[in-house]
Amino acid sequence: MKKLSVVAFGGNALLRGDEEGTYEEQLKNVIDTCENIVHLIKAGNNLVIGHGNGPQVGNVMLQHEAGAKVFGIVPQPMHLCVSETQGSIAYLIEQQLRNVLLKHGIERNIISIITQVVVDKNDDAFKNLTKPVGPFYTVEESKELEIDKNWVFQKDPRDRGWRRVVASPKPMEINNWQIVEKLANDGNIVITVGGGGIPVIQNADGSFEGVDAVIDKDLASATLAKLIKADEFFILTDVPKVYINYHKANQKALSRISISEAQKYMDEGHFAAGSMAPKVKACMMFVENGGIEAVITEASQLKDENCGTRICK
Repeated sequence: MKKLSVVAFGGNALLRGDEEGTYEEQLKNVIDTCENIVHLIKAGNNLVIGHGNGPQVGNVMLQHEAGAKVFGIVPQPMHLCVSETQGSIAYLIEQQLRNVLLKHGIERNIISIITQVVVDKNDDAFKNLTKPVGPFYTVEESKELEIDKNWVFQKDPRDRGWRRVVASPKPMEINNWQIVEKLANDGNIVITVGGGGIPVIQNADGSFEGVDAVIDKDLASATLAKLIKADEFFILTDVPKVYINYHKANQKALSRISISEAQKYMDEGHFAAGSMAPKVKACMMFVENGGIEAVITEASQLKDENCGTRICK
């Protein structure tokens, strides 16, 4: 039986820290990432792809605000911006992955699903804003925006500047996960839970409504991986492995660690809250709930079957 793999593309799969975010830049990055996952497809894995949208949703919100200032166009709520970027990013991934597979002589159907993810309206995350979105700002720019827009900012753990932070509630239910499971096990490549999914709450009468938040894409992808009983879970980021004592003279790359070791390093504060900690937590959750192995690595490393940091029981 074929392995079922869920792969969460990091934000750098589309937009990297030193780039402006042009269509051409995003296109090149998507092509590069798609080329790197061909190894998994050639190995015969069934595949589900999630992706981030932090820089993109932040930029869309800025565009809405600029349109309001200059042209009086009413800006749309964050959950609608999340849906916009979920669709546009999925379009790029689906199109370029199809082109890459054509180049390699591989025939697989690819389908994108706009995904709503249910969260709890009483989640404490709505009182404690932690999820970084949008571009990096200088300290001076962040202070001005705090006053002008009542935004909340945090300093990037890698000293790339300051980013706006918003609520990041936990995913409770992935809408249509059963359809994703069937499509993937039938051999179709499915792109879903983009940007962590569109955050929605369910009312007492069963109806849904969107809420302004950003769900962590790694946790949402891990939740989906658990629901569809995936064998493997990959998080693609901008480093080849997870490190302890990161950016210190005694930093050490981790190759294979157990859940208990991961928790020990977490408790010791080795993983930054806005950076590696949510990735490690997502991997731990997947393995704790029946997954065989979770991997954190950089996309170009996937050709090595022992790549990255591997978290197992």
